[in-house]
Amino acid sequence: MAGTASLAAALLAACAATLPGSPEERVVMELPPEAEPTYADLVTFALAADLVAIVTVDEQTRFPPERAPDVAPDKVRLYIESLTRNLLVGPSGVGGSLVFVTDLPRDADGDAPELEGRDYVIFADPVRNRPGEVQLVARNALFPAGPRIEGRVRSILRDLADPDSPSAITGVRDVISVPGNLAGEAETQMFVETQSGAPVSLSVVRRPGMRPEWGVSLGEIVDTAARPPARDSIAWYRFACSLPRQLPDEAFLQTDRQARARAREDYAFVLAELGECSRRFT
Repeated sequence: MAGTASLAAALLAACAATLPGSPEERVVMELPPEAEPTYADLVTFALAADLVAIVTVDEQTRFPPERAPDVAPDKVRLYIESLTRNLLVGPSGVGGSLVFVTDLPRDADGDAPELEGRDYVIFADPVRNRPGEVQLVARNALFPAGPRIEGRVRSILRDLADPDSPSAITGVRDVISVPGNLAGEAETQMFVETQSGAPVSLSVVRRPGMRPEWGVSLGEIVDTAARPPARDSIAWYRFACSLPRQLPDEAFLQTDRQARARAREDYAFVLAELGECSRRFT
């Protein structure tokens, strides 16, 4: 996971290019891939925000130090006036301009970074009874809005809007592991608790001389042909970023030590297969 300093430097040093053919010449920036928000970052921000938009910064005003005493010395607080280019998610009645406050790292000269004319994707909430004013869900919940990140954000928002999108995971319950008829053969089933109450289960099947197979079943019936969720999908995010690191003792339906040990081994296998829920900004 990249450090905050290197990410800040990448943000300020991101390659900028003028977008031709626009009535107002906007500056399109792209963070290098190694400094972009991860999939988990973007989903986390998208879930937290009531408004996601692509905006062009029209004007910026720096807060004097006495009005921003809580800002770190290497950052500045800016009041941003922006033009709404694309409202990706948001309540009806959002106007053509949005204002918000953000803290950003200083540039190489120690000054405020120059944002005017540049496009950003922002994750925010409307401020109640203050039309046109929004509050970022986090001080760093804005990113240079080049084609790559716009495409990623749009894809995530579509997936989250899908009525079949998996619900948030709140725990694991009802774990059982049974041996097969052959030595080395076994199956473990782990039922997952979700925020919506929708049934979800994990299964791991072991066969002699073969690599374990595992999968996710979304429904009341455990699917013996279940497959793992695709990497960087909402289902992957739910499991990789929410499953507990260990099975709770109260989840086991068996007292048999061997069965419990096998279930723990299979659960560790699933976590390793899912991989790290890596983050840079959340």
